[in-house]
Amino acid sequence: MAYIANAFLGLTGQEISSFELPWEGQAPASKEVFLEGPAVDTEHIRFLKQSRGRAPGDVEAIEVMDGKLIITVVPSTNKAAWTLVVESKKYTQTEFTVKTRTSDDKFARLEEGRVMYRLYSPDSSEARPMILFLHGGGNGGFEGERDNEKQLMADYGPVNFAEEYPDVYIMAPMCVEQRRDFSKMNMNTKFADSNFPSDWRYGWSRYYLAKVCDIIRRMIGEGKVDPKRIYVTGMSMGGAGTVRAMSVGSDLFAAAVPVCPSMTPETFNILKSIRRPVWVTSAYIDHSLYRHKYLVDAVMNMRDNGNNNAHLTLFSPEDLEKYDISITPNLLYPDLFHQNHWSWVPTYKDDFGIMSWLLNQTKDD
Repeated sequence: MAYIANAFLGLTGQEISSFELPWEGQAPASKEVFLEGPAVDTEHIRFLKQSRGRAPGDVEAIEVMDGKLIITVVPSTNKAAWTLVVESKKYTQTEFTVKTRTSDDKFARLEEGRVMYRLYSPDSSEARPMILFLHGGGNGGFEGERDNEKQLMADYGPVNFAEEYPDVYIMAPMCVEQRRDFSKMNMNTKFADSNFPSDWRYGWSRYYLAKVCDIIRRMIGEGKVDPKRIYVTGMSMGGAGTVRAMSVGSDLFAAAVPVCPSMTPETFNILKSIRRPVWVTSAYIDHSLYRHKYLVDAVMNMRDNGNNNAHLTLFSPEDLEKYDISITPNLLYPDLFHQNHWSWVPTYKDDFGIMSWLLNQTKDD
């Protein structure tokens, strides 16, 4: 029997909730079972343990059943490395097969030309709405190295949409990214110099988005997708892609929700000119320090020019704290700005009614 780690798509993306190991004899003592490594050894985790007595990675139950040792833990991120320790024996992350609910079983792996994407299809003989989801930077793949999975597993997003809106098509393409050092981006970049990437081969370029839109048009022609109820949303780089999609596919989309979109001269000029329904969200400040300034200017320009269905939500510190975002005391500014970037969590959880608003929009022309 292989080592199994059971996961689901939580607020931090792919989160491990339990482990299964082949086992003979009695269950080990609770003090002999624990997780270690970067996934659970952070200032944030230590703060949660100290303040609440319970944190991601803590073991909640241990039992032996049908020759398996089943270890249940407080859900913990699979983005960082972890090691499971059982009676001094160490099982590393790479030794486990991770099984994630509602991924491969519901999302078809598809590829058309240059576009690699995953598609959830509702059980319906009638044309249904569609949500196009565009992932953020670092969640795609390099040329020849795309796995057509990372865009589903990285963050709270498309898999959760399929669970919450089972009557809607969910399309999640994966773009090709350039190799870059994310730690050296954003903080020291001037707005006028922020057009990276500009190469049509990479990211959510107009060229790539046009190919994605062509697939959607084909699905409309096949009677699968309702042409009046197609929506686009994405985060960070994907938020910029969402803005750009409203230009590339202006005939397609009924409405858009760009989340913390990268603001460049190009995306700013597109955003401020959108005439269709749009709801922009971001934190009050994040790692692109000028982002919220240009979002405010763009939305105000839309409304000044007659788009009364243009909205902006800048999540406050109190809004973010509800999701345990930026709650660690005395965070250094770079860490605060990085954590604040997670504004897709309150957006997609729909506690602010943003996703409900999106799915109620209809394109009449």
